[in-house]
Amino acid sequence: MPTKERILVVDDERIILELTSMILRSRGYEVLTAESGREGLEQVAAANPALVLLDYMMPAMDGLTALKQIRQNYPETYVIMFTGKGSEEIAVELMKAGASDYILKPFNNQDLVERIESVLRLRRIELHNRELVQERERLLLEIESWNHQLEQRVEEKSRELEKAHREIVQVEKLGALGHLSAGMAHEIRNPLNSISLFAQVLRSGFQAEDEMAGYADRIIKEVDRIDGLLVRLLAASKRPRFELQAVALPELIERVLASVEPQCLAQGVTIDRQFVTSPPPLHADAAEVEQIFTNLFTNSLFEMQQGGVLGVRLYHDDETIHIVVSDSGGGIPAENLNQIFDPFFTTKPRGTGFGLSVVLRIVKNYNGRISVDSSPGTGTRFHIQLPIQMDGELPG
Repeated sequence: MPTKERILVVDDERIILELTSMILRSRGYEVLTAESGREGLEQVAAANPALVLLDYMMPAMDGLTALKQIRQNYPETYVIMFTGKGSEEIAVELMKAGASDYILKPFNNQDLVERIESVLRLRRIELHNRELVQERERLLLEIESWNHQLEQRVEEKSRELEKAHREIVQVEKLGALGHLSAGMAHEIRNPLNSISLFAQVLRSGFQAEDEMAGYADRIIKEVDRIDGLLVRLLAASKRPRFELQAVALPELIERVLASVEPQCLAQGVTIDRQFVTSPPPLHADAAEVEQIFTNLFTNSLFEMQQGGVLGVRLYHDDETIHIVVSDSGGGIPAENLNQIFDPFFTTKPRGTGFGLSVVLRIVKNYNGRISVDSSPGTGTRFHIQLPIQMDGELPG
């Protein structure tokens, strides 16, 4: 017969201990005994019984005091009280203190067993219910964690989709600008050439000090300026002739930094180079890649007229070359972040709005990505990612 729950009998009368132990052991229960309330508490702490049969009247520590301590410190141990006093007041007091039942002395053996089995059955149900509640709470916490992770993933994917959508829109804008600028360049350059030729003819008919000669020079200068704008417009939207070769990025970046170093010294700007790793050569047009850094460095220096730090960080992993260009300037207002790569968009008094459009076009030519992180007062950080090309692989 398998052993049932463990029961502790606490009573200062040895005959009660022996009689109760004999009855319960015959029913398959594991029985422990104690002759005082204090010894009973020690047994509860050591053996963790399922049930305690506790005498109400004992010397030193009475049953009511022991009952309260058991229920407070060991809530999974249930208690049935033995009492020789059958008043209603005592019964109420015991039940309020946490007793599951009380049995009057002298007791009937069968009644004792039935009352014990009833309380143990109730205990099993309540403990099982408590486990179910705990499991429910655990599952609710787990579901809450899953929901939080799901929300984070949805938010992350939404940002990625929004970013991808912006990139697609930028590419479409550049494509549309390419068709428009090619037609505009052809249609505008023809009359510009005529204007320039006639201005040169007029200029040749005047002496150098003649006022009219100055007007002709201004016409020629403005024609050249318009022609320069058309050239930059075409550069922003359409790839010019290019020659692919192995380009070592650390050397190329150093070359561009050397070209802006005098301006950095004049403005009190410190250059922070961080070439963490040396990536494999990029199969690219050196002049195109150089233009990326020239435009980014120029923009950064414009934002740091009173000094600051121009940062360049280069590193790579198995698949991607990472270049981060940062400055400690005034930053970009949030409302402008989605427009900075648009052709013609500029906040500079004399800017044309082509610089970052050219950067975007060149990065896209090499199947790369560029992102910007900036807010007013914190500076700006451009992150370029270029795929590492396998042997024989050409950029798109």
